[in-house]
Amino acid sequence: MTTSATPYGLAGPVASPGLVLADTVARLRRAMRRAARAADPDCPLTVAQLEVLSCLAAVPGARPSQVARHMRLSPNSVTTLVNALYTRGLVTRSRAAGDARAFALSLTADGHSVLARWMRTNAVLVHTALAGLGPHHQRVLAKALPALDALARGIDTLADAPPQYLGG
Repeated sequence: MTTSATPYGLAGPVASPGLVLADTVARLRRAMRRAARAADPDCPLTVAQLEVLSCLAAVPGARPSQVARHMRLSPNSVTTLVNALYTRGLVTRSRAAGDARAFALSLTADGHSVLARWMRTNAVLVHTALAGLGPHHQRVLAKALPALDALARGIDTLADAPPQYLGG
């Protein structure tokens, strides 16, 4: 058993590095969002809207219900997000094959452009932050990338698993 502390006060006995890693990832996500907004204050979209664009870039032609399942959002929330993106000309809606009531969603050229801009902003932020690290930390992070990639894939698979892993 070790003791660990983070800037947000999660200190005390830690049986595994899971709590500290989860806190670090949460802090990294918040820092990335804040820094990206500061670097590109003219980005007209919310993080949720950008996530929808990202989902549609990965799965063009998805139906709103598929996006809702993938993002773990209610269908009404996805409809609201998609309607705003459609109004801005960032997504298209076309009748889905085999179901006259359903729509297939795809990104427009402007949607791809906004998403690419957001991704470039994030890449520049990470590159700049990495350049500010000392050589030791750069080497440690470079060695950790395969494990972090495997961890991300493992966590992503939990999105489709029953919630047993939460202990409930």
